Amino acid sequence: MHKNSKRLPSMLQVFLVLGTFLALAFSFTAKLDLPIQLALCVGWFLAMGLGVKLGHSYKDLEAAAAEGIFKGMGAILILLAVGALVGTWIAGGIVPSIIYYGLMSIHPSIFLLATLIICSMTALATGTSWGAAGTAGIAMMGIGQGLGVPAPVTAGAILSGVYFGDKLSPLSDSVILASSMSDVEIVDHIKGMLPISLTAYILTAIAFTIYGFQFTGNADMAQVQAVMEVMESHFSISPMAFIPVAAVLFMLSRKMPSYPVIMFGSVLGMLWAILFQDRAPVEALSSMWAPLTMESGNAFIDNILNRGGMSNMLGSVAVIIFGLGFGGLLDKVGILETVAKQYENRITNEGNLTAYTVVTAFFANVFGSAMYVSLILTPKIMSGSYDRMNVDRRMLSRSAEFGGTLTSGMVPWSDNGIFMAGLLGVSTFEYVPYMWMSFAGIALVIAFAYLGKFRPDDNKYVKSLQLQPV
Repeated sequence: MHKNSKRLPSMLQVFLVLGTFLALAFSFTAKLDLPIQLALCVGWFLAMGLGVKLGHSYKDLEAAAAEGIFKGMGAILILLAVGALVGTWIAGGIVPSIIYYGLMSIHPSIFLLATLIICSMTALATGTSWGAAGTAGIAMMGIGQGLGVPAPVTAGAILSGVYFGDKLSPLSDSVILASSMSDVEIVDHIKGMLPISLTAYILTAIAFTIYGFQFTGNADMAQVQAVMEVMESHFSISPMAFIPVAAVLFMLSRKMPSYPVIMFGSVLGMLWAILFQDRAPVEALSSMWAPLTMESGNAFIDNILNRGGMSNMLGSVAVIIFGLGFGGLLDKVGILETVAKQYENRITNEGNLTAYTVVTAFFANVFGSAMYVSLILTPKIMSGSYDRMNVDRRMLSRSAEFGGTLTSGMVPWSDNGIFMAGLLGVSTFEYVPYMWMSFAGIALVIAFAYLGKFRPDDNKYVKSLQLQPV
């Protein structure tokens, strides 16, 4: 008896697997208050069951899931490092000092604009949206709540900034992944995104500036003063707290690997806790694993400062492991390839091609539960259509980045959605309406593709690229 040959799934089979997973993910998170990890675990067996039916062996499917997980190990290590960094930087008085000086100097009317700029510059310099959110983002959440700005709005400004900076940084994993999977040089990839990204950024900055004017007279200065007094009573506030921040940003800007640099930053935070906060060495070391328990009597302060530690990231680690494995199974079984074949004939121009690429990247986030899955699978699925239509691969890498990176924080059960919601203390559904940079960027990249503007193979674009060394 010959083994069944492997074959692609039908659209009905694809609909049953993905529809069941999506229903489970939504019902578990929104209705039953169950962890998304369980839905992802069930998703593995749905995909594996279909794979076996289509002629794949269980060992091959297990290997595909393991390979998918392996591709995301870098993200898992960085996630744990960011947890350690946040925990020690709070224990060492670094985050409290930033919040204190921020409340002292930032006016409520420009707070959202300042948040956008600070977070974007941090992500651009470091190449990590998670690191930027875990440092500058945490501080801006504290300042914003002290100034009376709603937490979801502040979170939206933070995410708009960190994803903008991450998307244009040559140090970013997402930039490297999107360009390499599309066979595009990193510099060319960034150049292709720059005009549209800057346009979206300017529009976002204007929107947050106008929106921020309403908070000019709404800041509760009594609360601001109370927050500053609590900070002073529980921490030794000092400009010295900015030294670890500057050190980490400098090392990341020098293209040093993210994981050891962020872990080194957590060691600095531990030393600051011992030297400047008079904490016992064991207590300072413990803050790398679990946050210090702080009861100041101020709910806002406790909410901001009782965070961090590797242990608080373990749930997100499980999401990434299950999500990456699920993405590997979807690729192996051929589910996303089947979906791509269905709309391949509908792609008749560059506008349609860009729109379908962005949509594919978004749904790879939805069903793959991880940005890495999206940036790996989207170029693989869509590259044939770009080559068939003789469209520059730089448009593929650009569209995959816009669709994969800018939507990664919008999915409640994705790695970015889980991480950002847990870190910032705001649910995904609450902050998504304020991710204005993401919405503007996606709308513009599709609109300009239909209009034929900012094409990578424009004459002036090609001329500028020729100035770059090979």
